[in-house]
Amino acid sequence: MAEARRQSILLRENPRSPWVGVLVALALTGDTLNILSMIGVIMLMGLVTKNAILLVDFANKARARGATRRQALIEAGEIRFRPIMMTTCSMIFGMLPTALALGQGGEFRAPMARAVIGGLITSTMLTLIVVPVVYTYLDDFGSRVVAFLTAGSRAKKEAAQKQGAPQPEPVPAD
Repeated sequence: MAEARRQSILLRENPRSPWVGVLVALALTGDTLNILSMIGVIMLMGLVTKNAILLVDFANKARARGATRRQALIEAGEIRFRPIMMTTCSMIFGMLPTALALGQGGEFRAPMARAVIGGLITSTMLTLIVVPVVYTYLDDFGSRVVAFLTAGSRAKKEAAQKQGAPQPEPVPAD
């Protein structure tokens, strides 16, 4: 249960990564952050979260098979890299005609496409780098918390044994 909470923090914080690309792309093209570009950001949030879930889920499955954390993250990055890049490239190439404002009314929808393209480029790079790093930090933090909590209960147990007091029944962990 604690593992799921740590990973939910990772997945909840990751959708912030497209903002850098969105703002840079809009600034470079002279567009504004309007309602259509915000619709593009909402679309990006879903894609960025999906990419992070792909990496984390694959790493968790590899660890369940007995791989170390490092091996699991490297394997997840290697194997999930291709599907993540295929999704990203297909969205970028699908948005190019809209970003170039081709066709009638294209200049109205262009900020959305430019925001999506900029956000996809940065968020894909950041997802492939930041998610494994944050996964490692959260895993280390969780291990330290568990060690701290079990050390405290172990010290109480040893003190009770020295005094000859009856031992309480162990409570199963989540």
